[in-house]
Amino acid sequence: MIRKVRFFSIADFEEEELWLREQHRRGLRFVKCVPPCFYVFEACQPEDVIYRLDYKNAALGADYLQLFGDYGWEYIQTMFGWCYFRKPASLAQRENDAEIFSDPASKVDMIRHLIQTRMLPLLAIFLCGILPNWARLVLDQAGRTEQILGMVFTGLLLLYAYLLLYCAIKLRTLRKKYARS
Repeated sequence: MIRKVRFFSIADFEEEELWLREQHRRGLRFVKCVPPCFYVFEACQPEDVIYRLDYKNAALGADYLQLFGDYGWEYIQTMFGWCYFRKPASLAQRENDAEIFSDPASKVDMIRHLIQTRMLPLLAIFLCGILPNWARLVLDQAGRTEQILGMVFTGLLLLYAYLLLYCAIKLRTLRKKYARS
């Protein structure tokens, strides 16, 4: 077993698919992902295998998995709502065979669902929880400990804000890209 650490945001699902495909081409077959960002691989013969992710934040039904199985997709696991699938590229005779979505509108729906169930709650947490607590901490600084804590919290606040903005812009761009297709 080979373990790798790699961070992908919720908006980087296409990059994650490509990275997993490249690992398989190098002889590392994806086994599982352990939260938050640990990937477990096993050695295998190098092969071109297509990896695809679908976002479902609900329990997976047998019909859902059977549908993908009927089209040659092997289900690997679900983590944080992301369902991981793979299929040998040799089974993708046509371009559509390499996609898990039947049309661009389905991918737009997945992105819309991702925004509603992940981005909006994260934004609410940021605006209602993190930002007011940061303001209170910074404005009420009394001693040295509070100043250090304020600096650490400011760094985390900026990181959170950056990730929210990055994901929002990228998801909006992806949604426009697939809406035009």
